[in-house]
Amino acid sequence: MRIVIALGGNALLKRGQTPDAAIQVANVETACRALAPLAREHEIVITHGNGPQVGVLALQSASDPNLTIPYPFDTLGAMTQGMIGYWMLQSLQNNLPGRDVAAIINQTLVMESDPAFDHPTKFVGEVYTEQEAVELTAARGWVMKPDGEHFRRVVGSPRPQRVIETKLIRSMLDDGTVVVCAGGGGIPVVRDEHGNRVGVEAVVDKDLTAAVLAEHLDADLLMILTDVPAVIDGFGTDAARPIHRATPKMLRAMDFPDGSMGPKVEAVCRFVELTGGISAIGRFEDAVQLVAGLAGTVVTPGGDYGGVRDNQVPVTAATNGQKVRA
Repeated sequence: MRIVIALGGNALLKRGQTPDAAIQVANVETACRALAPLAREHEIVITHGNGPQVGVLALQSASDPNLTIPYPFDTLGAMTQGMIGYWMLQSLQNNLPGRDVAAIINQTLVMESDPAFDHPTKFVGEVYTEQEAVELTAARGWVMKPDGEHFRRVVGSPRPQRVIETKLIRSMLDDGTVVVCAGGGGIPVVRDEHGNRVGVEAVVDKDLTAAVLAEHLDADLLMILTDVPAVIDGFGTDAARPIHRATPKMLRAMDFPDGSMGPKVEAVCRFVELTGGISAIGRFEDAVQLVAGLAGTVVTPGGDYGGVRDNQVPVTAATNGQKVRA
C-alpha cells in the first residue's frame, strides 16, 4: 500500500520532558524503529508535528536581545523541518540499510482570507501554569489557552489547500524513496498580488496537511500517530470508551477539542470521504498493528476493516482471539 503517516509532535517530545536535543533524538529513534517494518512492506511518506519544537524556538527568538524583531513563524517552521527532518532521516537510514531516504522542506499554500488567522487554536510550545500563562500574555502579548491541566500558547492555523512540492514528493515515492516531508504542516505561504509565494505568521495543522497530501498522492491509507491509543468517545468522563471502528459520519456527530483531537478526526474523515480510502488514529508504537486492524481507531466508508465492524474490539492476544464488544 501507499501510506501517508502523520507523526505527532508530542510523540517526539513527550509532555513534561525537557526539550533537549538528546531526548528528542532518542524519541525519534523509538518512533523510526516502529515505522521501519512498514517501510519494508509498503510505500511510505512521513509527516511530523512541530508544536513543542517551534514553541521552543519562538521563545528563544523572542528572548534574544540581538534581534530587533523575533523570527516569524514561517521561518521557525522551516527551522523545525530541517532539525526534525535530519533526526528522522538519519534514524530511518540506520534502520533501513540500503533504502533511499529523503527529508525535504515544504511549503503549504493557505488562503490569506482564512478566518483562522483571527481565531488562534493551534497549540505550540511548552506547557505552563496558569500564573505563568498570565505573565507571558502580559509580557509578550501571546494568546494562551488551557491544554489539559496546563496552559500553552496558541497561534492561527489556516486550512491547508495544497503542498507546493507534491509533484516532487510523488516522483521520489515512485522511485522507491522513503520521504519525510511537510513537517509541522508545511511552511504556510499565500499568494501576493503578483502571484508570488509569501510566508505568513501561522502554523498549519500537520494532520490536515497530511490528509491533503495523502489525497493528492493517491494514498491507500492515512495514518495519524500520536500519544493516545485510539479516539475516545466521552473522553474525560466515567463513560469514556475507545472507538475501534468508525465511519466519517459517526465521528462527525461527536465533539472533539479544536486544538488536539479535533483536527485529527477532521483529517481522517476528509480523506475517507474524498477518496473512499482508509484512515487510522493510534499510537506510533502500534503502527504495524494499526495497518493490520489490531489497534487504534480505523475509519472506513462502511465502518468495517479486517473483518471487524462498528465498535467491536479487534482480535488480539489480550482477548484470546475472541471478538467482544467494548
